[in-house]
Amino acid sequence: MPGAGDQADPMTARAAVIGAGPSGFYAADQLLKGGVAVDLFDALPTPYGLVRAGVAPDHPKIKSVARIYERTAQHPDFRFFGGVEVGADVTGDELRERYHAVVYAVGTPTDNRLGIPGDDRRGSIAATQFVAWYNGHPGHADEAFDLSCSRAVVIGNGNVAIDVARMLVLDPDELASTDTADHAIATFARASVSEVVILGRRGPAQAAFTNPELRELGELSRADVVVDPADLEAEVPNDLHSTARRNLEILRSYSERPPAGRSHRVVLRFCRSPVEILGDGEHGPVTGVRVVRNRLEDGRALATGEEEVIPCGLVIRSIGYRGRPLPGIPFDERRGLIRNAGGRVCDEDGTPRLGEYAVGWIKRGPSGVIGTNKKCATDTVAALLEDLAGGRLAEPPKGADEAWVRARVAGLVTWRGWKAIDEHERARGAPAGRPRVKLVRVPEMLAVVGQNTGVSV
Repeated sequence: MPGAGDQADPMTARAAVIGAGPSGFYAADQLLKGGVAVDLFDALPTPYGLVRAGVAPDHPKIKSVARIYERTAQHPDFRFFGGVEVGADVTGDELRERYHAVVYAVGTPTDNRLGIPGDDRRGSIAATQFVAWYNGHPGHADEAFDLSCSRAVVIGNGNVAIDVARMLVLDPDELASTDTADHAIATFARASVSEVVILGRRGPAQAAFTNPELRELGELSRADVVVDPADLEAEVPNDLHSTARRNLEILRSYSERPPAGRSHRVVLRFCRSPVEILGDGEHGPVTGVRVVRNRLEDGRALATGEEEVIPCGLVIRSIGYRGRPLPGIPFDERRGLIRNAGGRVCDEDGTPRLGEYAVGWIKRGPSGVIGTNKKCATDTVAALLEDLAGGRLAEPPKGADEAWVRARVAGLVTWRGWKAIDEHERARGAPAGRPRVKLVRVPEMLAVVGQNTGVSV
């Protein structure tokens, strides 16, 4: 079919957007509306980033945002180039030779470390790994997690921490109707985890949960939610925003709710920081977490010296994320982000590098919800269009077409190829009433593309 992301005709200006997650698609949409043709690159053969590989599988309504991105992809001046790793398959210099502008929307895929003894023990894992595994990300599909323990500790007070806790205590029948990767469904069905403790170093007023995520915990079919009323006595700022105020109300309702005697529990504990992950011997698996109780002073968590040990067999770190440096792109190591000012990529001295831009989490850090990226993309693209209108973007000396990319990437997947994967996955899921059964390995994906498009990959 003409259009549908494969047959872009040259416009006055061309931009390469690197990363096909929400921020990449929002940037592409704004660029197309501004009269700029877009080639959207992603390292995976599949688009949508964390919408596909990060959103909890039992949240299909959130995943439906992909329909908006589908509409963007139908623009005749949009192309998708999947399976292309920038820095390996094509370089930043090659992109700058072929596009008026390059927009980096690569996200923050690396987890922050705790920096405490035992951080690297077997059974101490990053939420990024775990989430990608149960969502079928090809880079994590072959990982294995031992869920044979009775208690897991999740460190962090954001929505990802809640997602991870919820996935650990969901009834297997509830997972069976989702697009959770098959290998994860099988592992969760065998799991012995019956209690998940969510730890926050500050108080409930400082937790980064959104109201719907926190409220949803109380609707779990086989898990009680436990909150110690004493934990709700932590310092509460006078200027508490509405989300935090509502979170406190929800937590208070949990603290007052008598246990229903369900088989599983989610326990929220506040004002506690991990100081050591315990285990048998120097390299043995996790057996517990030693934590220190904190007091709050002007919102800051200060250790009291009072410690306790929480026995557990699994620790999942969910304490924030950072980006990975791209070759030749200025990177702020302290913040873990591309160095930028208002979306314009900058050298260390603050000088903008005209023609290079950042958007999404790699621009501002991992914050907000999916929709937050729309405003972020609008701001960055406004700066790009301003530079274009002002004649500050150089005319690329070389052209960019599919043949050039395909010559560099044997397994190139265009939008037509992605649609073949999409339809194949949906067909696999339909007999069981599931939205899809994901392909979780790149060779499987490429085989489907080849069978359905006639393009050898």
